[in-house]
Amino acid sequence: MIVKHLGFDVWFQQRIDHGRLAGHTIARVTAVNRNNYLVNGGGGDVSAEMTGKLRFSAESPLDHPAVGDWIYAQFVNQGTMAIIDGILPRRTLLKRKTPGRRIEFQLIAANIDTALIMQGLDADYNIRRLERYLAMAHESHIHPVALLSKSDLLPTDEIAERTDAIRELMPDVQILAFSNADGTGLEAVKSLFIPGKTYCLLGSSGVGKTTLLHHLIGEEIFRTQEVRQKDGKGRHTTSRRQLIILENGAMIIDTPGMRELGNMDISEGLEDTFQEITRLAEDCRYVDCTHMHEKDCAVRSAVQEGLIPEERYRNYIKMRKEAAHYERSYVERRRRDRQFGKFVKSVMKSKKKDR
Repeated sequence: MIVKHLGFDVWFQQRIDHGRLAGHTIARVTAVNRNNYLVNGGGGDVSAEMTGKLRFSAESPLDHPAVGDWIYAQFVNQGTMAIIDGILPRRTLLKRKTPGRRIEFQLIAANIDTALIMQGLDADYNIRRLERYLAMAHESHIHPVALLSKSDLLPTDEIAERTDAIRELMPDVQILAFSNADGTGLEAVKSLFIPGKTYCLLGSSGVGKTTLLHHLIGEEIFRTQEVRQKDGKGRHTTSRRQLIILENGAMIIDTPGMRELGNMDISEGLEDTFQEITRLAEDCRYVDCTHMHEKDCAVRSAVQEGLIPEERYRNYIKMRKEAAHYERSYVERRRRDRQFGKFVKSVMKSKKKDR
């Protein structure tokens, strides 16, 4: 197929609804803007919009296209515009809770093979935040890689200490330290990218995602901003999620910096991220142990004995409680929305009868 070079492999081919191919073309969403999308059906990016039916039938943001999605598209105006008429099944999906008080899912990217989680070796370095990103990636069975940028700011022994600290807690996670400034480690980062595979850059503002993209692309096509010296925080440079095809045929999705990372629906992701806690939980006295106050809790005993760091344990409990709270609130809001929808329908039917 003409979209094979965009990552349309056998897994997606087997999930095509062939009845929908009449009048439609398979295309990939390459950017999500505020009011429209960019899609690529093999001949380059064109502007696209959802059909009214797809927009109004969506029950949540999860039913909207995300960057990386494969879609059924109708190309119009001699192929210069497109209409999105449906979404193919997703192999993977990165999502989080929307920032702020609203309890809803926010799509980050779809059909990702590898999540590149970037942290700076400056004030941005935070193992607890890395655990949050890993839980999100593991939930969708996305292979995670930790990229530690700004290696030029620390001596080699301190970089090794921080790398070892991550590896001790997360032995299965690949870790690469590099510097955009002096080029150290960049070749190792570039070697990660395999033709036909899709990667996603995740991390806070100011960690160097855009500058790394420039090194991967070979030219500066995006705007960058300086990082504040007092706290190491950067201002948002990337303003949208977009898919970029590298020269070797690999694809990378750039995302805006995330200062808030609330996770919903991550039970499996938590188990994979905190594997030692998951294993110990099998030895707890109670099957439904919360690992907070029960007697004979193997997890709490391991914390007291120093086998599990206190900070890691506390982050696990915090993330689990947050996720449970968000999920309860989300289910309750969806229930109220359905009830209100039924009420509106009943009112409309009664009005029709009175006419």
